[in-house]
Amino acid sequence: MATDAGNPIPRFPADFLWGVSTSAHQIEGAADEREPSVWDRFEAEPGRIKDGSTAAVACDHYHRHREDVALLADLGVDAYRFSISWPRVNSPGGLDFYDRLVDDLCAAGVRPVPTLFHWDLPVTQDWLNRDTAAHFAEYVSLVADRLGDRVKKWITLNEPAEHTLLGHALGAHAPGKTLLFDALPVAHHQLLAHGLAVRALRAAGATDIGIANSHGPTWPASQEPEDIEAANFYDLLLNRLFADPLLLGEYPSGLGELMPGDVESDLKVIAEPIDWYGINYYAPSRVGAPQGAEIEFGGLTLPAELPFSVREIENVPVTDFGWPVVPEGLTELLTTFRDRYGDRLPPVVITENGCSYDGVDDQDRIAYLDGHVRALHGALEAGVDVRGYFVWSLLDNFEWAEGYERRFGLVHVDYETQARTPKASYGWFQGMLRAQR
Repeated sequence: MATDAGNPIPRFPADFLWGVSTSAHQIEGAADEREPSVWDRFEAEPGRIKDGSTAAVACDHYHRHREDVALLADLGVDAYRFSISWPRVNSPGGLDFYDRLVDDLCAAGVRPVPTLFHWDLPVTQDWLNRDTAAHFAEYVSLVADRLGDRVKKWITLNEPAEHTLLGHALGAHAPGKTLLFDALPVAHHQLLAHGLAVRALRAAGATDIGIANSHGPTWPASQEPEDIEAANFYDLLLNRLFADPLLLGEYPSGLGELMPGDVESDLKVIAEPIDWYGINYYAPSRVGAPQGAEIEFGGLTLPAELPFSVREIENVPVTDFGWPVVPEGLTELLTTFRDRYGDRLPPVVITENGCSYDGVDDQDRIAYLDGHVRALHGALEAGVDVRGYFVWSLLDNFEWAEGYERRFGLVHVDYETQARTPKASYGWFQGMLRAQR
């Protein structure tokens, strides 16, 4: 991949929000200074993490956060999306760390944008249990009361679709359950937790609340009816199941009756109005009819009994992770959401977009980001109300079940010495931000 260096990035609105993202479990380390999460237990089980590693130290951000805030300030971003660890908040002094981090961000002129749940669930909680949603709201109130005088922009949950699918249906992520479609209550309880969190944040005075849902276009493998049907079902599970309840106040047809509890009443909570809708975008999915056998795809083993199969997207570049690089899919996704939800879709923020490539002179990452920023501008030109863009990620980090084998950072981390080295992509993003101002 090569970027067209002679063609400047188009200008975005003056108030467009530019940022980078991380998550607590992937960078903080200091695992012995907080209570355990489901990920700590998962990592301790042999064979769960591909390189046998854990996030016990990770990037040691807990002890080195001032160095990382300095990197943010030098990069020139408007905002930093990080996550708050529920297990750390449950531990003595845990909120003190986020107090210091928020103070240092504000002093550096970087807006703090915390995500309140990014998969690191306390071991005392279980999303199969409805009470977890209520406990989450209590935790959110505690955090908002402590930080709300300085934090104005909040994210409730990160990627409930992946946490449901990978953690509870397929067992590839913590807590490692293989429930397949019996994992649907996990989706419902996370959505309920989101709605309760919105109410808790409003009660604390918050006026700028969103969620970070992962979405991508779903392309049928062919125009054969069985492939189109399979692609529509996949789109239902990965896109509409997590967007329709929030934006329309209803589940897609046929799914509501599969959810636990008083679904009609719960939907009134789930659909609490939000101020913006966050989208994490990485790639489209090409989906066809089931092929009657297990499929290895994107590092996952997809069971034969699923009513769809995920296929390779041919003739496009791929990242070191094997993910297809399709910038125009971002434009397609955003215009599809605009057409699907109309005036029920609030302003959109791209809360994650990034790629895994090795090396400090990461020209492929530059090309990836260049293409996606241009595609985002194309969505703006098409009339989609997009207000911000966050790169994943500031730092190389613990990439969940992949361990440390995948590097998504603008900054290289030597995990032995914890030395930070800005990559070529850091310089590219820094220059692009300066040109926008």
